[in-house]
Amino acid sequence: MGTYREQGIVLRSYKLGETDRILHLLTQGRGKVRAVAKGVRRPGSRFGGRLESYSHVDLQLYEGRNLDVVNQADLLAPHAAVRSDFARSACAATMAEVTDVVAQEGERDNALFLLLQSGLAALDAEPREPEVFVDAFLLRLASTVGFHAWTDACAVCRRPGPHLFLSVKAGGTLCGACAPPGTRAVDPGTVRALALLAAPGEWVALPAMADADADARATAASYVRAFVEHHLDRRLRSYDHVPRA
Repeated sequence: MGTYREQGIVLRSYKLGETDRILHLLTQGRGKVRAVAKGVRRPGSRFGGRLESYSHVDLQLYEGRNLDVVNQADLLAPHAAVRSDFARSACAATMAEVTDVVAQEGERDNALFLLLQSGLAALDAEPREPEVFVDAFLLRLASTVGFHAWTDACAVCRRPGPHLFLSVKAGGTLCGACAPPGTRAVDPGTVRALALLAAPGEWVALPAMADADADARATAASYVRAFVEHHLDRRLRSYDHVPRA
């Protein structure tokens, strides 16, 4: 056991005793880390304000037996604007919640770290409809952990698309031959919206999609939630608070 340095993003925190907090951190090199910040709730704490939810921090920690201990924290990106706005905070809370579910302690996942970092940065830019960004984040996170939503081919037979049947269980669009009898086709705009939400690294075009077709966007959002909750086997509680236009 000894000290080490890591960059991390605060996923959640909760009180411990009278003055301490336990933190769940997504770190760049060690995956999820659970650590205690001692005395952080005391007035005048030297780094209490640096360990708020969603903050991106440079940390020095000491390896403990059950919990590591935060010795030093320097802010890299506070994301204070995200915390100050209800809609963006709800979106960030959903991102952090699902990241906390899938991240593994001691297992480095740089793709997950970079995805969360870019998702929070997108919210920090004060988008007019931040819910679009959380839907994109959810589909992309699901893909990084092995649950890809197929939008350009049939999720069962891989016949090139686009196809207009959607399946949560199968994992995306289905061709006519693979769609169960009675399955209703969705609007082509819904499939286009899902394809854009799932596209890795594509954030700039999302606000324009939000303006293009409100009905398609709403159907796509419903599918995103059902898809992620089904494949991660987890109800996303924070998602209930994400405002919808």
